[in-house]
Parts: sequence; C-alpha cells; structure tokens
Amino acid sequence: MLMKRLLPLAGVSTLALMTAALAQDASTPIILDQITLVADGEENIESTGGAVVTPEDIEVLQPNNVSELFARESAVSVSGGAGPSKRIHVFGIEQSKLAVTVDGVPQGPSSWHHTGSNVVDPAFIRSVEVEAGAAAADAGFAAGAGAVRYETVGAKDMLEDGKTHGGRAALSYGGNGQGVSGSLAGYGVQGNFDWFVMLHAQDGDDYKAGNGREMPGSSPAAKGALVKLGYELETGRIELAYDKSEDDADRVIKMNMDLNRDSTVFPLKVENETLSLTYTSTAPTESWDPKAKLYIGSSSYWRPNYVTGDLIDPATGSARPNGDMSLDRDTFGGVLQNTFTIAQGSITTGIDFADNDYSVNNYGDHSTAQPRIHNFSTRQIGAFVQGRFEFANGFDLSTGMRYDHQRLEDWNNERFTSSGASANATLSYRINDTFEVFAGASHTWMGYDVGEYGLLHARNADFSTDPGYDPATAKNYKLGVNAGGDNWKAGLTFFDTRIDGLAEYDVEAGMLTNAEEGRSKGFTLNARYEWTNTTIGASYTKADVTTDGDFALPGGGGFMPIGDMASVYVDHVMPQYDLKLGATLEWAGELSDDAMEAAYFSTHDSYSVVNAYAEWSPEQLQGGMLRLGVDNLFDETYYERTSYVIRAVPGRDIQPAYAPGRTVSISFTKSF
Repeated sequence: MLMKRLLPLAGVSTLALMTAALAQDASTPIILDQITLVADGEENIESTGGAVVTPEDIEVLQPNNVSELFARESAVSVSGGAGPSKRIHVFGIEQSKLAVTVDGVPQGPSSWHHTGSNVVDPAFIRSVEVEAGAAAADAGFAAGAGAVRYETVGAKDMLEDGKTHGGRAALSYGGNGQGVSGSLAGYGVQGNFDWFVMLHAQDGDDYKAGNGREMPGSSPAAKGALVKLGYELETGRIELAYDKSEDDADRVIKMNMDLNRDSTVFPLKVENETLSLTYTSTAPTESWDPKAKLYIGSSSYWRPNYVTGDLIDPATGSARPNGDMSLDRDTFGGVLQNTFTIAQGSITTGIDFADNDYSVNNYGDHSTAQPRIHNFSTRQIGAFVQGRFEFANGFDLSTGMRYDHQRLEDWNNERFTSSGASANATLSYRINDTFEVFAGASHTWMGYDVGEYGLLHARNADFSTDPGYDPATAKNYKLGVNAGGDNWKAGLTFFDTRIDGLAEYDVEAGMLTNAEEGRSKGFTLNARYEWTNTTIGASYTKADVTTDGDFALPGGGGFMPIGDMASVYVDHVMPQYDLKLGATLEWAGELSDDAMEAAYFSTHDSYSVVNAYAEWSPEQLQGGMLRLGVDNLFDETYYERTSYVIRAVPGRDIQPAYAPGRTVSISFTKSF
C-alpha cells in the first residue's frame, strides 16, 4: 500500500529532478515572466493556502501574544487562556503535527494539551511562514500537516542604513491586566563581526472577559533573551545564537479552560532554551551553496506538589497531595544541505538528524504503584532532495522526496525501529499575466508519534506501548487558483489533510496505541488591495474536522473543530500627519453538531471582535513611535475557537477560557 501511494509522487519527483539536471548544460538562458507560486526558488506560501506574517505585519500588529500575532490569518487559530497555553492550530490541526521551527531549530511536540511546551515570544519574532498541507522535503521531519517557520530578528534587520551600531527600546502599558511590557535591544557591525542582544519582559494582572469575569491565572509573565554573534569569513558566515523564553507565574491547573469556576492558582514555570551554530555561504556558486546547522535545546514544564480537595486519600479520607508534575525534553540535532542552481531553478539536497530525550516526573508522592519517572527517547536521521523549477511554458513545479529512519525507546526500554519515505509535488500553470492554477499532493512518513507525552503523568507501572505500535503517516491534497494585478491579489485553495496513526494514551487498554485517522478538509481564500496610502485585506477559512470519520469533538487534542473563520483588516497612512491608522475584524461562525450535543458540549457561539490602533511617528521624535491600541473595541464576550466550550456534565462545570475584554494600551518605541 505504501508503494502504491508513493509511486505517483515519486515518479513526478524523480522525472522532474532528472529532467532539470540533464538540462543544466542548456546554453540558451530562459527568461521567465513574473510568477506567483514559485519565486526566487521558494514557494509562495500564501498562494497555496498558507499564511505569512511579514516584518511589516509585525510592525503593524505589535503583538503581545501569539493570538495577536495571527489575528489576521483565518487559517490559523489559537488556544485561549494565559500565554503558555496558546498552541496554534492550522485548519484545526494542532501545531505538533506540523514541522515547527524557530530559526531552523525544530520545536518538538506539545507536552500537554492544557499547556503547550513552546513559549514563543512575539517580541523576538521577525516573520512567520505557515506552510499548510503538502510541505517541501527540506521543511523537516514529520511535516504531516505542513510546516511553521518562525524567524527571529537580528542585527542586519535592525540596523539603519549607513550606521554600524544602534539600539531600540520599547515600553508599553495596558489596562485590563495587560500591565507593563518592555524590551531593549543593542546591535552592531564591526569589521567582519556583528552582534545582537535583546531582552524582553512582561508583568501584569489577571484580565477580565467582556462579561466582567476575571480569568484566574491569566496574568502576562513572559520574559526572555536573544543573543546572536556572527562572523563573516572569506566565503561564508558563522553565527552562534542563543535564545531563552520562559513564563513563570501562578496559574490554574488547566489553563485552557475554566474548570468548576475554581480560582485557585499554583506556581507554574514553562521554559525553552536553545543554542545553535549555523554556517551559510556568502559566495555561492551554481554547484556550491551550503548550509549547516547544529543545535542543542531543552523545554520544561514544572508544577510543584499541591493539595486539592478533588483528590481524596482512601486510607485517610482526607485531601492528599496531587504530586509534582515535571515534563522535560532535551534535544540535539542538525542539518547539512547544499543547493544547486540550474537553468530551470534549484535543487536542494541534504541530511538532518535529531535526538530527543523525554522525562515525565509526577505523582510519586502518593502512590507506590506508579513509577515516579517515565523516561523515553527518539532518534531520527533523514536524507532529502527538493527541486523548485520554473519553466518558460508557464509551468512551475516544486517536488521532492525524503527518507527517514527512526527509533523509539519507551519507558519500559522497549525499542521500536522503522523507516519510511515521503514525497511531495506542487504543480502550477500560469494561464496569463493575471491567473494561475495549481495542484499539490504529498505523502509523509511521520515516524513514531509521541503525542502529548505529559499524559504519562498519571499512568501506572503497567502502562506500556502496544507491541504493534506503528509509525504515523499523512496525506495531503490541495487545488486552487490565484489571481493578481498591479495593486491586488486573491487566491482560493481547496485542501484535504489526513493523518493516521498518531499517538493515543489509551487508559482503558493501559497502553500507548495508534489513534484513528484525523482529517481536515475545506477551503480557504484570501484577497488584498492596495491604494496609494491604504491597504485592505481579508481571508476566510472553512474547515470540516473529523476523527475516525466522525465530527471532531473540542477536547483539546490534535484535532479541533473550527468551522468558519474570517478576518478583515485595513491600514491607512496619513503622511502629512506622520500618522498610521488601522483595524482588524476577527469573526467566527456558530459551530454546532449532534455529536457535540450528545457529548454534552454546548454550541460554539458566533463572535466578531474589532482591534484598532493609531501610530504617530513625527520627525520631532527622531526615530520614535507612539502607539495607541484598543483590542476588543466593543468588549465582546468570546473564546477563541480552539478553547473549551461549556459542558453540562453532572458534577462538573467546564467553562471556556474567555478572551480579554476591551483592553486599551499605549506604547513608545525608540530607535537610536
């Protein structure tokens, strides 16, 4: 069956790669018209249904959290609650089913669906690319539903023309618990050496939802540091980068919901740390354009032992300790690749590897039947080739393959070893200067999925891995049309993503086993129009999300129902007043299903949220910018689509983690 799925894609990939390579000696240069899908050897992400948050977008949005970072992208939804709970979903598929990287460093799976293991601080982010569906072979291992690439800022991004050093300071204050946020960056270039250092911190209070309810444990508490040191050799550049982000505050036990309206909070610390060394060529040739990266990193979740009345010791009849909960992942990996330039485009080949060690420490204080620590590991190595070609007859093709080998050693020292191939192809055709059609498909071998490994926190000593545990696989199909002119563009993409064999921590069976197929299908469209001083844009996404063929319930796992979502935005510049104004409308349609009602979930209500801003940057401020922002202008009571909904279960009162009500903020940014 695997070969039947791979052969059509592999045939396209192999034929295209061989044809392009044989044509390398063509003496007549090919002059290409302007294209949409493949430009400068890279796929245009937006043109195939994905999302791009550019540096210009980030300057406009000035995001304080991940929800605000993706406010204008209907294809991306974010979990609600405090900062560390904000995992993203693409077309309703959770982020760890995509290849998520920060500056090329893989971020690993989410540790627990109540609190993810990735603390992404928007203060450090330069841009984001969300490649939905059929991801390229060089996007990384296990890119089942696509890839998310975060890029952080650096010295050359910040330096003004003609300057060799500089700095930037930012300070903001917001009501409704947003509190104080500040960042300070210094950067410069001296000869062949460049450097960048940035610090950021937030401190605030719990916010109130639009209905006036204070959401316990929701105060902002992110802080972090980013350091980059670069040195340019005669033909290359070496960069050493270190970044650390953490959130350390008192939180409710399950941050993405309001469980039993319990306002009790406990200490919680979530932390990420990465050190990477990267080499890139500064004098590439047609046959030699290398890139190499090595990295080490860690992510941790730490919640101390606490006592709660929900847990009763049967021996004493009194409340007993809940037990420490400590989740850790240590990683070491790298990638080595080279890009060959040919007349029709480029071919990238390389290898990558990753070693991940996991540790789950919990519930050791009150049960001798449960082990205190679950340790397990994964080892992966893969080889890949991806070609991106532009042909004079109007056709453009991105296609590639990769082959991976992986080993899983579980907490009982049982080993599972397997290998698999992946293939992808996206073909586009330019009908004329205005219209383009495209189609894409991929099969991805994802290896042994470890899922939300934090679920091991309450498993007993008999919990094991199914002897027949299989690697997960994914299939993606997409079809669409793009159109554009001098000052406008629009696109429509139909998508269908299926992932089979993900991890399921089956309590009744007492083992880690494979889950049934999850699927997201639907369409997404986007449009943008630019005048001299005004830009208007919109996006709309409709996704039907199912598990094992049935409506996916909003349980916080790998697949979440999102239904219909849209965003509309406008930005207007008034140069005569040194003023910029803008607003974003976020909308989600009502979402209901008989399966939700049968499982005691209430209907997701529709919501419309407006965020507005005004920026003033006169010459008198000499590089300074003053900004007034109003989020949730009309004080809407709502929760983000991937949060929990109200559930009418006897003895339990599960409410969603409502988003903040109206929040007014003022900030000042100064470059020097």
